[in-house]
Amino acid sequence: MSTPTKKSGTATGKRNRLYWGVPAALVALVLVVLFARWLRELPAVSSFLADYPGHSELPDGAPVGFPAWLAWQHFLNGFFLLLIIRTGWQVRTTTRPSGHWTRNNKGLIKTKTPPTKITLELWFHLTLDALWILNGLVFAVLLFATGQWTRIVPTSWDVFPNALSAALQYASLNWPTENGWINYNALQLLTYFLTVFIAAPLAFISGIRTSSAWPKKAAALNKAYPIELARAIHFPVMIYFVAFIVVHVFLVLTTGALRNLNHMYAVSDGDGWLGFWIFLVSVAVMVAAWFLARPIFLRPIASLMGKVSR
Repeated sequence: MSTPTKKSGTATGKRNRLYWGVPAALVALVLVVLFARWLRELPAVSSFLADYPGHSELPDGAPVGFPAWLAWQHFLNGFFLLLIIRTGWQVRTTTRPSGHWTRNNKGLIKTKTPPTKITLELWFHLTLDALWILNGLVFAVLLFATGQWTRIVPTSWDVFPNALSAALQYASLNWPTENGWINYNALQLLTYFLTVFIAAPLAFISGIRTSSAWPKKAAALNKAYPIELARAIHFPVMIYFVAFIVVHVFLVLTTGALRNLNHMYAVSDGDGWLGFWIFLVSVAVMVAAWFLARPIFLRPIASLMGKVSR
């Protein structure tokens, strides 16, 4: 009788923390807004905001607008990230796998070490990772080949005071002027730089360390880069991507939804509805992929690349 009581007490404690946590978070948010508004009334802060309006000037020759390839990259990155986060959570929490997958050695150089058997959930996660990395490499090449890198890579030190200015404007609910077709504000620029050039590589190098592709018998390499360190990096990076997606979508929809959606889906700087409808189609594709990513559909695909067992 003691075990159910303990579980019941734990569940009650979690509910109580949730009940208190939500209003506490709302109170904290109100206090942040009030404090930011008070700060903006100070002469020194007001002068700072005038000197640093929230965005840095782009280098000469920086491109204006978005090319079609960036719209496709934007959709593919969102599509893969959504499923990667879902499967990553499944790998972390699943206690009874829906099946196992073993690589087929036919046509490959045979080794004395047999292929590693992994869960079907992990196979799908690693497959999505590989597609995401391939898409990221294409994105990086096109980014630097077309000059679009200047929009998300800091090129002057004033990006930092401008980012602080933009953060203060967001916190006071008097948001910085948005003109993403030409230039992101400094806080956006730093966030995109962090996501593309720091968070994404960290996800890759920590993920591959924990995968079956990592050489298990490389003692010196494993000592220099222990798996515990990779795990300590990988999960927080996933949390970062979840937070980034939530904030990103929120700001897209609250800072001129039609224009923002036209930027990234219709590659135009207008207020029409084309970008919105393309966005809805992309969301429908993601939702369909979310529900179709089930063992009954994954097993036939996985069997093309190896042996699937229940």
